[in-house]
Order: sequence, then structure tokens, then C-alpha cells
Amino acid sequence: MPESIFQKDLDKTQANFQPQTPLSYLDWAASVYPDKVAVIHGDRQFTYAAFRERCVRLASALTGLGVGPGDTVSFMAPNGPPLLEAHYGVPMAGAVLNALNFRLDASTIASLLNHAETKVLVTDREFSAVISQALEQTDHAIIVIDIDDPLASGGAFIGQTDYESLLSKGDPQFAWTMPADEWQAISLNYTSGTTGEPKGVVYHHRGAFLNAMGDILSFGLNRNTVYLWTLPMFHCNGWCFTWAVTAVAGTHVCQRNIVPGEIFLKIKHNKVTHMCGAPIVLNMLVHAADDQKTRFPQTVEVATGGAAPPSAIIAAMEQMGFNVTHLYGLTECYGPSTVCAWQDEWGELELAEKASLMARQGVRYPTLFDQAVMAPETMTPVPADGKTLGEIMLRGNTVMKGYLKNPKATTDAFRGGWYHTGDLAVLHGDGYVEIKDRSKDVIISGGENISSLEVEEVLYKHAQIMEAAVVARPDEKWGETTCAFVDLKPGADSLSQTQVIDYCRAHLAHFKTPRTVIFGPLPKTSTGKIQKFVLRERAKDLT
Repeated sequence: MPESIFQKDLDKTQANFQPQTPLSYLDWAASVYPDKVAVIHGDRQFTYAAFRERCVRLASALTGLGVGPGDTVSFMAPNGPPLLEAHYGVPMAGAVLNALNFRLDASTIASLLNHAETKVLVTDREFSAVISQALEQTDHAIIVIDIDDPLASGGAFIGQTDYESLLSKGDPQFAWTMPADEWQAISLNYTSGTTGEPKGVVYHHRGAFLNAMGDILSFGLNRNTVYLWTLPMFHCNGWCFTWAVTAVAGTHVCQRNIVPGEIFLKIKHNKVTHMCGAPIVLNMLVHAADDQKTRFPQTVEVATGGAAPPSAIIAAMEQMGFNVTHLYGLTECYGPSTVCAWQDEWGELELAEKASLMARQGVRYPTLFDQAVMAPETMTPVPADGKTLGEIMLRGNTVMKGYLKNPKATTDAFRGGWYHTGDLAVLHGDGYVEIKDRSKDVIISGGENISSLEVEEVLYKHAQIMEAAVVARPDEKWGETTCAFVDLKPGADSLSQTQVIDYCRAHLAHFKTPRTVIFGPLPKTSTGKIQKFVLRERAKDLT
């Protein structure tokens, strides 16, 4: 094929092509708004100029410790300046950031440190006990740095030095370099392990750059944004909001622990405009005691993801002054990939109907190349009838590089040229997708498919139920029947199994109604997701 006229003498040069990286966002914000408050943590504040200097010092100091391109630097820390700075300082040194889930046990942490071949571990002193146990189980030497956060509760110093001392050794004029290739790894995030062993998901600079831009476009961030960190920064790098808020020169307000009373006070005091959180966080805010709730004049934009938030929770949040946007995504796609984009005509609907539409997963991010709901066996799209089940599949630059040291799992996840999410959904006529279940969570009773999410949606609308999860219980006659696990609201009157079943029967087809109801707290992963695999085992033990 002859060379196109548009190929001849038109080459990539430094002038017309630079690798896309979210590191460029910090340089921009610090140069345009150097004196603007970038980070608030308790009584401490940093301007964008100071924030950038601390990140550069971190990169310089890590380089001085022998950290270089391709090395892993792990952080065991809650939301605070060190972990936020790590999202810039670590890749500025050419290294890969591994933000650890601080709710994990010592054995799991050790296995992750070994798998990641961590060279430096920066850890908050509050987690010194579990980290000390983990280090006893690692298979290589690791340089340990302590974080002495004034807001930490207890703990000891176990490292060679502390974080602030490390920064003081860094050169504020350090000549850090952009990545040579935008495909270069920027971070390593481990899946929560709800379906088996955690897998190491590798992100690249281009994907982080783009998904942060998708956050900005989908969630309406701007230079007036005051973002409250109720979402853990370790979770998919804070869904890339660690980079997105900086890209618009917004203000990061750190929230170390999820305490409803503190959250309400911070929203009012700091004039918070945006925040994110799993549905469990919304649930905690809705059911907080009245004396913990503080009124605020502004409307707060809240993005939530994970399991579909029940429409009752969305409606309750709106009544408290929050506007909820439903996002969908996975660790493998940098956090959010799908947004329930608002349609103006929804504003004319009754609250319950509007909340039901808002609870759908929605449409692809503008920075995601493609999204489809397809039959996984044939890879053919399902009709947009709102009924036919298929699997949500994604492809584009905001899908992971793959699983670290696991080529088989990577190949399986990308079969057919798409990333297979494992989530079963329907496609509505307006192009919005709605998840009906994880493929493993569909209950098949007497040959009929039952969506656990549909049953849970009904249970969440009960006035006395705070949380609910539905799984299959083996049954000799029907194959499987519906088993519901429910946790009542604080102060709620006691409910009987019969009352719950009768309530569901009044709102569901009889074959979908739970035949078994178990009361009590629900087991959750360290990121707040309900552990249905634990509940399935419990349901089996009931037989």
C-alpha cells in the first residue's frame, strides 16, 4: 500500500507529541494557582505551590533511596497528605505506586508486598502492629518509612525514618522527568479478593490521565470544587479523583475515618461541593443519629459506585441536601467507567420514579472507548429491551494493562477483544445499562432466573431494614431458593421471618420471594462491599 500523503514527513517529535500523564496536572495547577489552598488535613493546609514542592521532594528522596523506574513503592495509609502526595511523588521518581488497603490482615499484606516486590513501604504509625507482623512474613528486605499523623490513634514507629524527615532530605529543585512512554505503569492496585485471591491490576499513565478527565466531565469538577475524601484513596487510586481534583485546581479535604458526625461538620465548615463513596457510606449518612446530622446551605454532589445503591437511599440522600450521581466501574477500569448521566426530563418525575432511574448504571464515560452488553458465549449484543440479560463489556485506554504476573487471568479477562466485567445487565431503549447481578449471583429456582438485586431493592424499601443481601440457598426440589440476610436499622422494632416474607410477597412474584430470612450484621470486604460468597456458604450450612 502506498504511503499516504498524511504520513510523509509528518512525524512525532517532542514538539507535537508528549506522553499523557496526570503528573502534568500538578504542574499546571501549581503554576496557575500557586497560592490557592490545595490540601486541608485537620489544622494543616498546603497551597498548590507547597503541595507540588512536597511531591517533588518525595520523588527526590525516593530516588536517593535507590528507587528507580519500575520499582514498587507501597503506602499503608488512610486519606491524608502523604498518600495524596504519593500519587505524584512516586511516579515522578519513575516508580509504581501501590496503595495498600489498610483494613487487610498481616498475612494478606505480606503476600501483596511479596507479589509487588515492594522496595519501599511508607506506613502510618496507627498500623504499626499489623505491618510489623506482615514484615516478618515477607521474602525480601523492605525500606520502611513511618508517617506520624497527629490524627493517628496510637501505634509505634517501626521504620528507618519518618515521612517528614524523608521529605526534608529531598531536593525541591529535583529535575524529575515525565514518563518516556504513556504505557508505562503508574500504579498497582489489588482487587478486593471477594471471589478468590487478590489480583494485581496495573494502571498506565495514559489511562490515569484520561479517567481523571472523565471524572471531571462526568462529575462537573471545576476550580471552585471542594472535594471531601470520604472515598479511600487506596481504592482504585481514589477512582482517579486524586488526579482529577488537582487537574481543576480544586481543594482536597482529607477525611481520615468515616465518622458521619465529622463528615457533616466538614461539609458545612469547608463548604464541600463534591464527595464520593460506596453505597455503605451513603447508608451511614442516611441512618446517622439526628444529633450527628448538620444542615448546610449548599447542595453537595455525591458520586457513588459499587453495588447499585437502592433507590430508597438515593431518595433519602436527596432529602438531606445531596445530589447523587451513580457511577459504575471496577478496579480493572481505573474505577468509574460508566455514569448515570442526568436527563433534564427526570426532574419532572416523582421522587421514587426519579430515584429508580438514577439507580441505573447508565452510559459510558466520554473517555471510555466502548461499552456493550453482550451474550458472552456468542459475543453478540443483546437487544435494547430492558429485559434480555447479557454481560457488560468494556474496551479502551482506561482498561488496565493487565494482571501483574498473571498472563492467564489477563488473557481470559480480555478474550474476544473486550474486558469481561462478569456483571450481568440489561440494555434499556435509551441506551442506559442496568446491572441485574453478578454472573455468580443469579438465583435459578425451578428454571426461573431471579435477580438478587431486584429482591434487595424491595427489602431496602422496608421502613425497618437498613441493609440487605440476597443469595441462593440449595434446595432439593427447586434447585435453589432465595435466602435473604437483613440487618435492621438502629432502634427498629424486631421483625420476624414471616413478616419479611409477607412483605416481599406483596411486592414480588411469589417465586422470587425469599423462603429464608436471616437477621444480623452483614459481612463486608475491607472496602465495604458485602461478601456474598460468605453468605452463600452460610446459606448452604442451613440445609
